[in-house]
Amino acid sequence: MCSLALLRYPASAGDPDGYRRLVALGVCLLFDTRAERLLRDLWDRLESNGIRTLRSHTHGAHHPHLSYVVMLRWDLDDVWAAVDALPDRGAFDVTFDAVASFPRGRTGLVPTMTPDLLARQQAVLESVRATGALVHRHYEVGHWLPHCSVAPRVRLDQLPSVAGAAHDVLPLTARVDRAALIESGTGELWPLAVVP
Repeated sequence: MCSLALLRYPASAGDPDGYRRLVALGVCLLFDTRAERLLRDLWDRLESNGIRTLRSHTHGAHHPHLSYVVMLRWDLDDVWAAVDALPDRGAFDVTFDAVASFPRGRTGLVPTMTPDLLARQQAVLESVRATGALVHRHYEVGHWLPHCSVAPRVRLDQLPSVAGAAHDVLPLTARVDRAALIESGTGELWPLAVVP
């Protein structure tokens, strides 16, 4: 069983944000080639303006994604089996229409919430919870705000640049064509057989 260790220490050369290994497991939706390229291009544009994105955050192996559920403690085999046992609801589109700024400077793109997206998330949440996994409170019923993270530590004076760059690609309709379990501490990815 794995568990989350989110620890903040004084910044160092090897750890400029002052974080040691953050470990969490997400059930994530991944995008088609076109949408992934547009999102990575957005990361690159912001990086060239001195704004750190998921491109350079921590291990640098992040994937553009939308998380259904993030777990703080879990058994990988149990979670993988539970989510893979869900019905394959197939590929679908999400449309990102807005930029959001979350506490501690995290920014992301927010999709239109549809009944289908919410139903899919709740089915995944129930299957993961049934394994005994500890779900992060922001992914519980009534607390989930779907988003695709762009930059993890945006300063207030950088927000206009992030919003400007994001609005150059919004609205963005992205095809969700696959799903995976992703471990945040390493970027390791376990493909799912279904798109729940």
